[in-house]
Amino acid sequence: MSILTTANPRPDLNSQVGLDKFPHEARYALQAAQDKQALNITLLDLTEMGAFADCFLLCSAASAPQMEAIADEVERQLASHHRRVLHREGRPGSEWLLLDYGGLVVHVFTEHARLFYDLERLWRDARRLDVREPDPPFTTREGGG
Repeated sequence: MSILTTANPRPDLNSQVGLDKFPHEARYALQAAQDKQALNITLLDLTEMGAFADCFLLCSAASAPQMEAIADEVERQLASHHRRVLHREGRPGSEWLLLDYGGLVVHVFTEHARLFYDLERLWRDARRLDVREPDPPFTTREGGG
């Protein structure tokens, strides 16, 4: 699946930004998160915010094993592009894992922790890209009507 087709434009937001505005490492991390079925993926462009990073990738997982799988896949895919994690925060079973790549910081949350910390609100002035989750497969019911 092409990650360029995953953007869910929100015309009501003036701060919407396209995927092409994000660095390649953010795109690799996005693809890795999608490969592990991460939920509610959002990219925040912090380049004009004077922040310690250029962008955040935020995503949620349904379980602790899925959180680990997402973080491991992000590390694997970025390593294949010669990008090494500078720092990793969070332990197995925690509700928030953080991968720091310098310009990119990847946050993998449980839904509960994501709502509690609400980074989207804290960085609400940042330009953002909300990634649409794939539609479930189309099924039909046989017989009946």
